[in-house]
Amino acid sequence: MRPHSKILIVDDEQSQRIKLESMLRQENYDITLLADGKEIFTELARTMPDLIILDLMMPGMDGFEICRRIKTDAQFQNIPIILVTILDTKKALTQGIDAGADDFLQKPVTSLELRARVRSMLRIKKQYDELQATLQMREELSNMIVHDMSSPIISVLLHATLMEEKTKDAELKKHLEMIRLSAERLDSFVNDMLMLAKMEESKLRLNPTTVDINKIVLEAEKHFSIIANSKNIELKLVLPNPSFTMQLDRNLFWRVIGNLLANALQYSPSGSTVTLSLTTKYTDNKPHLYMQVIDQGSGIPEEYRNRVFEKFEVVDLKKQGIVQVGLGLTFCKMAVDAHGGIISVHPNHPKGSIFIVEI
Repeated sequence: MRPHSKILIVDDEQSQRIKLESMLRQENYDITLLADGKEIFTELARTMPDLIILDLMMPGMDGFEICRRIKTDAQFQNIPIILVTILDTKKALTQGIDAGADDFLQKPVTSLELRARVRSMLRIKKQYDELQATLQMREELSNMIVHDMSSPIISVLLHATLMEEKTKDAELKKHLEMIRLSAERLDSFVNDMLMLAKMEESKLRLNPTTVDINKIVLEAEKHFSIIANSKNIELKLVLPNPSFTMQLDRNLFWRVIGNLLANALQYSPSGSTVTLSLTTKYTDNKPHLYMQVIDQGSGIPEEYRNRVFEKFEVVDLKKQGIVQVGLGLTFCKMAVDAHGGIISVHPNHPKGSIFIVEI
């Protein structure tokens, strides 16, 4: 049996609470009555209602303020609210909309109108809940599929590496190298997806250690120079001398570098240059990292530069033919944000993009 919809009625007048409840009694709802608006926040956490019917004029905290607080709380903001008022409808409507109310009733409330408005709001809430459940299921299924992809990718990497080490045929070795590199890129993509899922669930914990910045960049350069050579692209490093150390999550930062280099190499034409420039800035005698990854690709139009790091913008941008976007950039932003840093993209004149990371 489907559970009854939960409705919370908040009104400081007992007669009005009882009247509203009696009008809805034949609909077989699970109704809770409250006399004080301040009690609503405790009750919300306890019962999580499907609908709130809220009187506007109450002592202490009026319906506008209660509505505003509910709608700014991520946990409760999707609960529909019907404001009940004796005020001028137009004035109350404007203020109520600003506060986040979903519907309005003017006193005296009629039984027919109340039941119709409640059914309408509950129908919308039901559709929202079903949509959220579907999205949650799809997200969990996607994460499960991505997780299950890890084992076969690792197997491809292992066997390609073993064959590459054993063969003496130069042509075959070249093809095996490209298979291994492609598998490594796919493995990196899968890991990004898994890491994004952890970040969105707030399960990701930074593991900061003292990192030699030059050393980690040089390690990345060894890997990506092979890809650069295969595409006839010059991979250029501009590093500080001497190097410096910072407290970073080494694994996350390495993958930020890797994603930005992979992105730049993927969209750069043959014969061009990709540059990774690393400098330091000092604040209160503490070094701050300033890294640029510069390419000479097709670049990103100005109107899209603030969108390329957002997960839910990627598909739309791809449809519009905007290159250099993907979940790798979303991962970079989340990883840099986790370190308290900033990532941005700027034009590289006359052609290309400059991705800047500041931590």
